[in-house]
Amino acid sequence: MISQLTGALVEATASMAVIDVHGMGFDLGISGVTSAALPKAGEQCRLYTRLVVREDALTLFGFATKDERQMFDRLVAVSGVGPRLALAVLSKFTVSQLYSVVMAEDAKGMSTVPGVGKKTAQRLILELKSVFSKDHGISVSATEALAAQLPLESSPMTSPVDEARAALLSMGFSPQEADLALEGYDGSDMRVETLLAAALRRLGTDA
Repeated sequence: MISQLTGALVEATASMAVIDVHGMGFDLGISGVTSAALPKAGEQCRLYTRLVVREDALTLFGFATKDERQMFDRLVAVSGVGPRLALAVLSKFTVSQLYSVVMAEDAKGMSTVPGVGKKTAQRLILELKSVFSKDHGISVSATEALAAQLPLESSPMTSPVDEARAALLSMGFSPQEADLALEGYDGSDMRVETLLAAALRRLGTDA
C-alpha cells in the first residue's frame, strides 16, 4: 500500500498532480483544496495517498492532509459514491466545512457540489452523519479545525463558552440545542475545542 509520496511537483491542475519521486512520475487525482495547497512546480511536496483498485484500473489519489484522506475514505464508503464524486465534495468543502454541513443536515448546501442532486445530498448526509457520530477521530479533528478558525482576539466579555456556542450555531444547531449542550460549563480553564467536543458528545455526536 502506498501511503504517501514525497518528491518534486512536476505539474498540477485543479484535479491532477504529477510528482517526481527519484525519477519516477506519479499521476494523482486531487481535490481543489489540495491543489490550492501545492507549491510551485519544481518544489518539493508531500501528499498522503490512497490507491483505489478497480478491475480495469489502479488509480492513485493524493491529499494535502491526513484528515482529507480520512474523509475521502468515508465518502467512497457511501453507496453510489465513487472517487471522482468524493473529490468533487472535497473540492467544494474543507473537512471541517463538510462536517458542519453534514451535522446541520444542510442538504441545500450539499447539493451545491457538482454532480450531487437533492436525493444524493440527502443520502450523503444521512450516511455520513451516522459515520461521524461514531467516529471520534473525525469529530475531534473537525471541531479543532473549526475552533482554529475562530477570531484570535475576543472582547473582554467573550468567554470560551460564548465562542463554543457561536461555533455550534455556525454548525447548524439551534440556540436551544447549543444552550443545552453547554449547560453547566463556565469555561474556566477550558479551551474552546474542548468545550466543543464535550458539547457534541451531549448532542449525540460522540465527539
